[in-house]
Amino acid sequence: MNATIDISTECDDHWTPAQNQCEDWLDGGLRTAKEDRNCSISVRFVEISTSQALNDAYRGKNSATNVLSFPADFPPLLKDQLDCFPLGDIVICPGIVEQEAMRQGKELAAHWAHLMIHGLFHLLGYAHDSDSAAEKMENLEIKALERLGFPNPYLVV
Repeated sequence: MNATIDISTECDDHWTPAQNQCEDWLDGGLRTAKEDRNCSISVRFVEISTSQALNDAYRGKNSATNVLSFPADFPPLLKDQLDCFPLGDIVICPGIVEQEAMRQGKELAAHWAHLMIHGLFHLLGYAHDSDSAAEKMENLEIKALERLGFPNPYLVV
């Protein structure tokens, strides 16, 4: 399995991970989720104002957020005919990621990896809308990050 990633950067004044880092993190998440198809994912890095506008438009929350996921909605017949399964779009706001990492005392790359994997699991259909669903998703995130050499993101110091 392999994730083909198309990255769009719309914010220049924040650190963003390199293409190969994003690929490694998403491939690690796909392996943890036991997703064996070749997948394509669009990743977009945006300013705080864009994050806020998207969060308001699609979730009815008028505030910026760290990560948004938009699963692809292709007809099943079309998906079966593609060599590379389109998972959807992950939108990450580097400004929010930096603020959270500093506030929570986390290494910036570790927080980025967590949010990238969190967004991926949403594309794969995982949610955190109930305690049991949240526990399942968090356990997968912890396992994926551990395999990549990152600490448990839910242990905030």
